[in-house]
Amino acid sequence: MSFNPLAEKGIPLDDQIRDWRELGVAPVDPDATHPYTKCRIITMNAIEVESVFFGHHFSRFCTDRAVREHLAHTRYIEQQQQKVVNWLLPGTASVLETTISYEQQAVDLTAWLARHEPDPYLKQSYEFAVLEDFDHLYRYANLYEMIEHRQAEKLVDGLTEVMPGRPTAWEHRHPVDNVRDPYDKATADPRSKLHTLTLVAAEQQVMNLYMNVGPLYMEPIARQLYQEIALIEEEHVTHYESLMDPHETWWERLVLHEYNECYLYYSFMQQEPERRIKAIWELHLAMEIEHLRLAAEQMRRHDRRDPEEILPPEIPETMVFEPNKAYLRQLLDTQIDLTTLGAGYVRESHERFERMQQQIHRGEQPPSEQVIDEHRARFGREYRLQTEGEHPDPRLREPETTPA
Repeated sequence: MSFNPLAEKGIPLDDQIRDWRELGVAPVDPDATHPYTKCRIITMNAIEVESVFFGHHFSRFCTDRAVREHLAHTRYIEQQQQKVVNWLLPGTASVLETTISYEQQAVDLTAWLARHEPDPYLKQSYEFAVLEDFDHLYRYANLYEMIEHRQAEKLVDGLTEVMPGRPTAWEHRHPVDNVRDPYDKATADPRSKLHTLTLVAAEQQVMNLYMNVGPLYMEPIARQLYQEIALIEEEHVTHYESLMDPHETWWERLVLHEYNECYLYYSFMQQEPERRIKAIWELHLAMEIEHLRLAAEQMRRHDRRDPEEILPPEIPETMVFEPNKAYLRQLLDTQIDLTTLGAGYVRESHERFERMQQQIHRGEQPPSEQVIDEHRARFGREYRLQTEGEHPDPRLREPETTPA
């Protein structure tokens, strides 16, 4: 059934502020909750945080007080939504357990968006980066067993495999080679704009988490691994945000943010098995429909354009969290050796890439390799979860095990 949020009636803005009782949501059960429910929570927290950040940046450049007041009003509601969504995560989960859920979310979100992306250049950009998030999941899963003496299998529930992607050591590129070519706002499919905005929000959230929690660990290997992967997440945020057309106006971006929230809340409402969580997605969708209506009015008034010019006529195919094992294995088999050169992708190691590798590694093993070496030394093997057989790339298959 088609759904056009521009044609729906939402909750009036003045009726959206919630009291402490409504904000005090109970967290999900870390042992009984489906991994993809946690992935949906993580995704919507990223989307709400991005919306709040965007509203603040817009306000800092806006000279119209009435617009700044409108942004402040809707931003406060977005902050309440973010508090409800993110506070669903259980406090009993460790930071590493949350990290592994973040990486599972990054892998299966990016893989799904890549599979459904109509633009070949954007699709390639998503495929390139997902192999790196896939590798981060593997590195953190090995750290998890080392520090907490538990395995990631229960966390990912066999939905996402755990094995090497493009090795994190290879992911350190010169900053200029992380800047992609933007889509053209005049010709880009609206789905492409939503996909890119979603990935900017998701990777920004991961970057912010690792920047802040990494130094809270006592174990040197954990501190170092978070530090290394946080630098890769900086690359990923640059990678994705550079795909957005910088000629889009503030009003276009405002409308796209609000529409994207409608799109994702609607998508997750369709598939959420937990009734209590589904009710939150439904409530937030009703709120976002009103935010979209108000943003559309602002665009008509200030840009003198109709939002229908940049939005799809109805919600696109709903975004689904589901296993992407075969797709990821195909990418592992065909794209593991890719790196970037300027705005493009190459297989050959080039001078700028090699110079960056030398500058950051200085001939030593980075933390992402050290954690695997230490795990092998302690357990006589790596931690992997390969439900579909051997690694597609023979170079990245697990070495022969030795007694622990």
